[in-house]
Amino acid sequence: MTRMFGSVRINFTAGIIGLVVTFFLSYSSNLLSTSLLRAGLAFMVWFLLAFILRLVIGYILASPPEEGIVDSEEVVQEIRGAQVDVVASGDEDALKDILNYAQSEPSADKKNQTAVESGFEPLNPPKLVRTKDAEELAQAVRHLSGK
Repeated sequence: MTRMFGSVRINFTAGIIGLVVTFFLSYSSNLLSTSLLRAGLAFMVWFLLAFILRLVIGYILASPPEEGIVDSEEVVQEIRGAQVDVVASGDEDALKDILNYAQSEPSADKKNQTAVESGFEPLNPPKLVRTKDAEELAQAVRHLSGK
């Protein structure tokens, strides 16, 4: 059983804060009876929210129950396999190798050797050459635009 945090005063304080805020926000655009009704509903909602918050805080702050020494084989069987500790060996060395390689940039010779070994050739597209005069191009644009 969990113990609740604080006292009922916290609930009433939260409820009254919700009541006052809701009443003043609602009174400017509603009738007095509507504002009071909404303020009363806000009091109940804030009161319940504070109750739930106190319950959660009490659950979090509660000390774990004291457990006796486990002697029973059945209890040991229940506990066995409930937790999994995963340790991946060798990942740290591979990560260090990757980081060291990234920090030390390979020389130009090494880059060329690896490019030749992998069969990589950079793309060399043909260069565009102007065959027409600028005045001819301007005439074509004027003709197509209809001016």
